[in-house]
Amino acid sequence: MKQVDSDKTMLSILKILDKQHDIVIGSRELSRQLKMHGVNISERTVRYHLRILDERGLTKVFGKEGRMITPKGREELINARVSEKVGFIISKIETLSYLTDLNLESGQGNVILNISCFPEKKLSEALRIMKPVFSSPYIMSDKVVLKKSGEKIGDFPVPKNMVGLGTVCSVTINGIFLKAGIPVTSRFGGVLQINSEPIRFTALISYEGSSLDPLEIFIKSRMTDIRSAVSTDYGKILASFREIPVVTLEKTLQLKENLKSKGIGGILLVGNPNQPLLEMPVGIDKAGMVIVGGLNPIAALEEAGIQAVSKAMSTLYPFSELVSFKDLY
Repeated sequence: MKQVDSDKTMLSILKILDKQHDIVIGSRELSRQLKMHGVNISERTVRYHLRILDERGLTKVFGKEGRMITPKGREELINARVSEKVGFIISKIETLSYLTDLNLESGQGNVILNISCFPEKKLSEALRIMKPVFSSPYIMSDKVVLKKSGEKIGDFPVPKNMVGLGTVCSVTINGIFLKAGIPVTSRFGGVLQINSEPIRFTALISYEGSSLDPLEIFIKSRMTDIRSAVSTDYGKILASFREIPVVTLEKTLQLKENLKSKGIGGILLVGNPNQPLLEMPVGIDKAGMVIVGGLNPIAALEEAGIQAVSKAMSTLYPFSELVSFKDLY
């Protein structure tokens, strides 16, 4: 049991160091932040665990100032204790929904971005491929941010020889609805078949039991056909299935139209009370809602052979600082 507790403590330390990877953090600050992770230990005990992490090459010492996580430490964080990460995605959705504070009237406030990186030398080709997608109904918004190598999107540094593209994440809808008093339950991420109109989901992964973002999995598995959906109205796109309380249905439809007028789309369908939507059953006194995936433009790149590394729900970003894709290409 002690070994399990020790492993949990060291994993929590790595999480804190990774979240603030660009600064050196001392044992006192680590002890304070560990309490947020449910780990209540003294500075002395923190130093004990740090020595173990140092010996394993997972952290780097900066004199008396503290530590920073190493690349090996990040790798350990990715691979360690998968069982603890089950449900991580739904937890992240709930946290970011709460932190989204976009004011639709003023256009000020933060939205959630997905960040995708692809080779700088492929930029012109990538923009050409994504252009039709950004003119289609299968995007959250045509507002984006594009940064070059060495620049940052929020707190995310764009790697060398790459460009970073930030696209509006569909979880932004959850946050906006929450601020409007409408709780949204994210049920599944999936692949949605299109035949002039949405037909059915052909693949689904529950957010509740996943340690990875479902849409990232579908992209890398090449299960989409976004380009055909855009050009011929027949294909497969990324989308998610969510639920709202029946009593909020009228307000939801009003908010959907208001969002569209402000440059945020994404809501493909809203179902009827207590009735299945696209063959998907809903809970008691619930209505279904289908929302497009914010990573659909990136899926088009993968289909065309341009590999991208995506991180869904990556950062909060001021909506007013985003630009129209048309301004890029």
